[in-house]
Amino acid sequence: MTADADAAELRRLRWRCRRGMRELDQLFERWLDREWATASEVERGVFLRLLDCEDDKLWRWFMGHETVPDAELAAFVERIIQLPPRG
Repeated sequence: MTADADAAELRRLRWRCRRGMRELDQLFERWLDREWATASEVERGVFLRLLDCEDDKLWRWFMGHETVPDAELAAFVERIIQLPPRG
């Protein structure tokens, strides 16, 4: 991929990370900023699957109010939660 294509893809992903809830926005953007560039294709695929989920479900999962039914997504949610906040 060219640098322009990479930049365009990151812009599209950043837009998809905007959920209308600041907390979810920050969680997704934190992972995107810190992990996307070095993530494997599998990790990127799981992240994209997570972005396809409904906001209300995401909120309940990230707040621990509901168990994520998919083990792969559950592990990924936990990874995102464990990322330290921006300093």
